[in-house]
Amino acid sequence: MPANVLIGNAQTEGAQRRGWFVGGFITPLDDPRSTTALEVKWGVHAEGDRRVEWSAPADTATLSILVQGRFGLQFPDGEIVLAAQGDYALWLPGVAHTWCAEQDSVVVSVRWHPQQA
Repeated sequence: MPANVLIGNAQTEGAQRRGWFVGGFITPLDDPRSTTALEVKWGVHAEGDRRVEWSAPADTATLSILVQGRFGLQFPDGEIVLAAQGDYALWLPGVAHTWCAEQDSVVVSVRWHPQQA
């Protein structure tokens, strides 16, 4: 193993935190995956999975990237569908959203605190 390199499995490590495996919620604090700079999620969703409640993190931007499947994201003013591998959506803090897996899907999501102007 090269020095200063951490390996693991995103799906296994995020299993207890709804897929989130990097972020400030990781303990112990000296674990390299414990950071307040960003959060990373490996989301595995069966066809028909959905989050019906709206979420609008007030202080983080979010980037969701489709690895496989077909994944719908609903926003107050419209809906987008991630349909091709690599399709992504990025939204700013405070933007409400919900989602639905239109097919079995894998989605990587990253949240971070954008720079303040």
